[in-house]
Amino acid sequence: MFQKKAKQMFSKDIGIDLGTATVLVYVDGKGIVLNEPSVVAVDKNTDCIAKIGKDAQLMLGRNPGNIEVVRPLRDGVINRYDVTERMIQYFIRRACGSTVIPPRVVICIPTGISDVEQRAVMDAGTNAGARKTYLVAEPVAAAVGAGVDIYSPTGHMIVDIGGGTTDVAVVSLGGIVVSKSIKIAGDKFDEAIMRYVRRKYNVAIGERTAEQIKIRIGAVYEHGEAKTMEVKGRCLVQGLPKVVELSSKEMLEAMMEPITAIFDTICSVIEKTPPELVGDILKNGIILTGGGSLLYGLDRLMADVIEIKTRVAKDPIKCVAMGTGQILQYLDRMPDGVVDLSRIRRSM
Repeated sequence: MFQKKAKQMFSKDIGIDLGTATVLVYVDGKGIVLNEPSVVAVDKNTDCIAKIGKDAQLMLGRNPGNIEVVRPLRDGVINRYDVTERMIQYFIRRACGSTVIPPRVVICIPTGISDVEQRAVMDAGTNAGARKTYLVAEPVAAAVGAGVDIYSPTGHMIVDIGGGTTDVAVVSLGGIVVSKSIKIAGDKFDEAIMRYVRRKYNVAIGERTAEQIKIRIGAVYEHGEAKTMEVKGRCLVQGLPKVVELSSKEMLEAMMEPITAIFDTICSVIEKTPPELVGDILKNGIILTGGGSLLYGLDRLMADVIEIKTRVAKDPIKCVAMGTGQILQYLDRMPDGVVDLSRIRRSM
């Protein structure tokens, strides 16, 4: 009893949704305490971190020559190991403060990453100050965070659309039966918008502008009344500033390529799913999680095209982080490494 109380006083288990676009940190007993962009500003002269998170994001496209603003994760995996390690360390310290015993940390990973990439994430967590580092597949954490009973003998399909990857998985009895991960998600939506504006209007816009377009008028299903937005960019013909007006109807064309790729992935996963579980999916439907699921009309378009009822989870952006928080209760019964919930009986 004393050891348990001491552990609660001196150590805090935390879960990290280490996303390409955003990092969310869940602290045991407190919930989600941090929600910051995965952006780091590095002083190239000293190799020191200048800003992290929201402060660094504000510098994108506005940084002086001596400051490099980077996103250390690309397509769901570590692109800049040293910067990622320091970013994780910063978020752990902010979330836990000064604890006597370093925390145990659960980090989410896409289903398709290699053993080498998994080891890189584990090492980054450990070197950033974690006492033990655990990895959990994003679709499993998303399912738990969305309120799915993953231990039931019925199948559930989760489509987690993040910033760098889209993970499609069928979960049953605590584990993943079939899954596929593609590097097409929110970032590719932004790139598709940038290409569309360049092709149709001969105007170059930046990543932040494209993201704002996606958030404000991005759609894959027609609104009752089209939304419009004025967009400022640089004319590729004259080289001067130019303002164009975009509508939500134009987004239907702009988004076609990445959305089609996601739908193809869902169909390929269904094709590999055992027939009994396909019946469960038809009954239970598809659950969308992640920031990309908030794209207007995505659930309706998916239901029309794939012919399976589809719904967006409640608070889809936080599902993965909430799932990692609930998984923290199982850490005493598992070695560090990849978390396999199928080996843990549900506590009654």
